Amino acid sequence: MTRPRTLAIGVVSLEFAAAVSTFVSSTLLPAIVRDLSARDSVELLIAGSTLGLFVALPLATRVVRRIGPRGTLAVGMVAYLAGTAASAVSRSAWVFAAGQFASGCASGLLAVFGISAAIQHLDDQWRMRVIAASSAMWLLPALVGPAATLALEHLVGWRWTLLVPVPVVIAGRMLILRASSGAHSDDASERPLWRTLLVPLGVSGVVLSDWWPLALVGLTVALVGVASLMPAGTLRLKRGAPAALVVMTLFGVGYFGADSLITVLLTDGYGTSMARAAVVLSAAPLAWSVTSLTVPRLRSLGKEPPPAVGLSLTAVAVGVLALGAPSFPVALVAWTLGGMGVGLAYPSLYLRCTSGAEFGATELAAAVITAEAFGLLLGRAVGGAIVSVGELGLAYGMFAVFLGLGAILAVRAKQ
Repeated sequence: MTRPRTLAIGVVSLEFAAAVSTFVSSTLLPAIVRDLSARDSVELLIAGSTLGLFVALPLATRVVRRIGPRGTLAVGMVAYLAGTAASAVSRSAWVFAAGQFASGCASGLLAVFGISAAIQHLDDQWRMRVIAASSAMWLLPALVGPAATLALEHLVGWRWTLLVPVPVVIAGRMLILRASSGAHSDDASERPLWRTLLVPLGVSGVVLSDWWPLALVGLTVALVGVASLMPAGTLRLKRGAPAALVVMTLFGVGYFGADSLITVLLTDGYGTSMARAAVVLSAAPLAWSVTSLTVPRLRSLGKEPPPAVGLSLTAVAVGVLALGAPSFPVALVAWTLGGMGVGLAYPSLYLRCTSGAEFGATELAAAVITAEAFGLLLGRAVGGAIVSVGELGLAYGMFAVFLGLGAILAVRAKQ
């Protein structure tokens, strides 16, 4: 295999492993809660990997610069294996959460290094293919992951099932190391450490607090930290990567917030069963994955749709849900079209977030992961808060506004 192909397969493999890990963890959660007697500590079990990710992102640039690519991958793999093993053998919620925290830190380091290696060693067309293929990697786990996980858990228990993604992570790590074994030069400037660590500090307040004033303070602190991680000019919507990163955050708030509440909308708003709601839940990821695979081909033909087109389609689809689709079939069509919009927008938007000769590759990699992950966290937190007071339609209206604003600002994402 050529070096670009090896690197591409490695990055996509890590994304597939992340998808498998996500569905395995979420599917096994009830069994883990029951076995660890953690009914009162569910938020702790869930938050561990999220907090680990947000701790790793501010540190990634420093780690890569200090110990180089081989050292970074070695540290990431050791932390991942140790964390996964700790969770698998845990006998208490705190030990499980600590293991998930270590795995989250490792996942953040591996993701930042993988994406920065792709930025440095792959041209735009190759990177577009990697982005599209990475999106498609969530399709198979979404469709068969929960059922396969439950079957395996029944056979060998949740502890062994938790180790399923490990071989894929190791394979992806080896491919990336083989393809990017050369010098990893990166002239990214380091930000003040105390400011960047405001991100995990603030996120801790958001995900662990049940008291809304503390969660609001945490959100504010996290926003300050996120701003310090972004490339220069992001808050001014400078053309190119800075503006694209703002759009990525708005997309994360709007789409992932809507996605987190779609089953609630369907069961409460239309009185549909969970089985039928699950069909809709899978429709958008399926549409996203299939549509995104067409974008590299369209780009090669000179017909690549700008991100604003896809984001506008998704905004309209979410707006239909906010206003109240007249029937369940209409809601199904709307949410599917929303997924198609994301598929059209995401590859091009991600490419623009990670392009810019004036910025370091590791800086851009950490920034794009932070923008998407923080948007996801913010969308789910704010949406959940609005829904808790019984305003589901208002929540979807807010998500549509965020997506629409992202579509408007996307015109500045192109150099």
